[in-house]
Amino acid sequence: MNLVLMGLPGAGKGTQAEQIVEKYNIPHISTGDMFRAAMKEGTQLGLKAKEYIDKGELVPDEVTIGIVRERLGKDDCKNGYLLDGFPRTVAQAEALEVITTELERTINYVIYIDVDTNSLMARLTGRRICKECGATYHVVFNPPSKEGKCDKCDGELYQRADDNEETVANRLEVNMKQTQPLLDFYEGKGYLQKINGDQDISKVFVDVDKLLGGIRK
Repeated sequence: MNLVLMGLPGAGKGTQAEQIVEKYNIPHISTGDMFRAAMKEGTQLGLKAKEYIDKGELVPDEVTIGIVRERLGKDDCKNGYLLDGFPRTVAQAEALEVITTELERTINYVIYIDVDTNSLMARLTGRRICKECGATYHVVFNPPSKEGKCDKCDGELYQRADDNEETVANRLEVNMKQTQPLLDFYEGKGYLQKINGDQDISKVFVDVDKLLGGIRK
């Protein structure tokens, strides 16, 4: 099964990726992992990507797409792959169509973990971190025993600056503007499958599993 996984920040994409990879034994391919592997192997494209990353610049599309092509062509992708973090633009999605067709590894589904923006706000603004030991809590999903205090070391809990409502709202808006054209593109192709992410994590995976079970029949 050849999959692309999408979701806004806080949608629980990472958790679902772990479970898909574990159950279906396909490689989880994230953009960061691809870049690191290509740089470690010292491939021509890997070295090119390193030049941009070392300067703190964005890696251009032609380099990223080349690295994706190399990665999807490897033997461990013969039985499928889970792409995460790529494509990010319609131009990249169009290039991916060409790559996967040439490699005869065309996409089965683009899975979008769909969560209401208000729920995402609650998830992302509710995180609290201990100043002393770095333990992470959530005011709704994983609250400390004593409000504002760490269970492990009794340290003071704080909210990161980038977890405040204004910053999170801006982050979600930027991500949605980037994501919507991709969703439209994949809906047009007939690949898009929206999964309700506004439910318990285990139930989200039950829905994902039900969908993927259909490929394996």
